[in-house]
Amino acid sequence: MKFNFKTSYIVIAVVIVFVFLLSVGKMFLILDAGERGVLFKPYTSGLDKENIYGEGFHIIAPWNNMYIYGVREQQRDEPMDVLDKSGLSISMDITVRFNPIFNEIGFLYEQFGLQYINVLVIPEVRSTVRQVAGRYTAEEIYSTKRAEVEQAIIDETKAVLSLNYIEMKALLIRSINLPDQIKTAIESKLKQEQEALAYEYRLQSETSEAERRRIEADGIAAYNRIINASLTTAILRQRGIEATTALAESPNTKVIVIGSGKDGLPLILGNN
Repeated sequence: MKFNFKTSYIVIAVVIVFVFLLSVGKMFLILDAGERGVLFKPYTSGLDKENIYGEGFHIIAPWNNMYIYGVREQQRDEPMDVLDKSGLSISMDITVRFNPIFNEIGFLYEQFGLQYINVLVIPEVRSTVRQVAGRYTAEEIYSTKRAEVEQAIIDETKAVLSLNYIEMKALLIRSINLPDQIKTAIESKLKQEQEALAYEYRLQSETSEAERRRIEADGIAAYNRIINASLTTAILRQRGIEATTALAESPNTKVIVIGSGKDGLPLILGNN
């Protein structure tokens, strides 16, 4: 078989063009808004954790690799079963919102890779929820200390994620589901407690009102005692003179005054 140099040159040229196109595809990168990149240099310094590439156009050597992270806020909904302090099973629905810390994605890639959500975020959220739930009873989680439980989960989850290059934006307990029998018993107990509190409030109100009336009656009695003690004969005579003078000066007065009383005051007809 005769060797064809022309054909060989064509094959070599095609291979070179193909390799070039592949290289060009790796050399020129555009990071979209909400993306960050970390560069891996396999033949020199390895993973460059300090220099993070932002959005826009970038040129890199074709033998290097750029690992791209979406750094927008992300959300995961997690249904899970936990055990309370007494070992009772509780179903909870949790929502967590988070994003990678922008300038630390190099360290994030080094420890957890691109699948950090499944490797890091979800396991840590589940673990923290179970740990916190195990410190409370079902009644406390369901009703009496629900806000405290939720805040403990938020604080502890945020702390552990921040140590692993994740910023947690929010964590919500969407629902808590108990076995029907336990739920009914808790709701019945809470209703009885509310009724007892209402009854105690009514008793306190009635006791306060009775005390107010007693104080008012004591005041009136004391006032009457003071008045009675101050009503001497001379004061009564003076008040009688003042009343008679006022009647005499009134243009509408139709009272007929005759004689005088035993105290020397005029008698007013009709007076017993």
